[in-house]
Amino acid sequence: MKKAEIGVIGGSGIYEIEGLEDVEDVECSTPFGPPSDAIRIGTLEGRRVAFLPRHGRGHRLSPSEVPYKANIYALKTLGVERIISLNAVGSLREEIKPLDFVIPDQIIDRTKGRESTFFGEGIVAHINFADPFCPELSEILYRAALEEGVRAHRGGVYVVIEGPAFSTRAESKLHKLMGGTVVGMTVIPEAKLAREAEICYAALASVTDMDVWMEGSGLSALEIARNLLLNAERAKRIIRRACALIPKERKCSCGEALKGVIITRRDLIPQHRREQLGEIIGKYL
Repeated sequence: MKKAEIGVIGGSGIYEIEGLEDVEDVECSTPFGPPSDAIRIGTLEGRRVAFLPRHGRGHRLSPSEVPYKANIYALKTLGVERIISLNAVGSLREEIKPLDFVIPDQIIDRTKGRESTFFGEGIVAHINFADPFCPELSEILYRAALEEGVRAHRGGVYVVIEGPAFSTRAESKLHKLMGGTVVGMTVIPEAKLAREAEICYAALASVTDMDVWMEGSGLSALEIARNLLLNAERAKRIIRRACALIPKERKCSCGEALKGVIITRRDLIPQHRREQLGEIIGKYL
C-alpha cells in the first residue's frame, strides 16, 4: 500500500482536493470498520498527501455518524504524521466575520456520547491534552493563510457541539460567555484520537456565518452555502501552500504523546487489544 506523510480531512463543502498528481484511491480496512470513504493519495507541492472527506463524498454522514476512530487509524496505517482538519464554523465574536479563517488553539467539548479514545477494554492511557492542537502545524497554517492573502485569526476556542442541529439562541449566548471563538461539530473526537495516535493535528476553521447569539445576524441557507463554497476554494489554496511550508522533521512533542502514559501493566493487556491497537501502541509494548 502506498504511504503518505500529510493527511487532510475535508469538511463540509470539501470532498475533493484538486492538484494532486500520481493519484491512487485506497480502500482501507481497520479494526474499527471502514473510514468515511476511499482515501485519495497523491503528490501536492512535492509532498505525499492523503485526502479523506470526513462526511464521505456527496456528504452522506452527519457529524455524529462519522467513523472517527476508523478515519484516524486508517491515516496512521498510511504513515501520516500530520493532519490538517478543515472545518466549517459559526463565529461567536464580533471581530470574526463570515469568510474569515480561524486556526484555533483550544477546545470546549459539548458533544454527547461520542467515543473519543482508542483506549479502554483492558488498556488504560491518559494523554496530555492541555493544548489540543499542534502548535507547529497551527503556525504553518496561519502563515500559509496570510501568504494567500486570506484574513485569518491565530488562536481561539473552538466549541464543539453534537449536531446535526445548530445551537439554540440561548446555547449560542452561553458558548460566547464560556469564552468560545467559533462553534462547530467535528474536531472532537478527531483531535483526541490524533493525539493518541501520535499524529500532529491542526484545524483550519472556515467561518460561514455569525452564530445566532447576535440578534438579527442570521444568514439564509443560500448565503451560508455560498460562503461555504467560497471558503472551500480558498482553503484548498491554503492547504497547497501549507504543504510546501511543512518541514520534513517534526520538532513538536506530538510524536511522543503516548510515552509514559500507558498505565496498564504490560502483561495484563489483552492479546486482542494488542493486535487491534498495534499501529498505535506497538512501539511501547
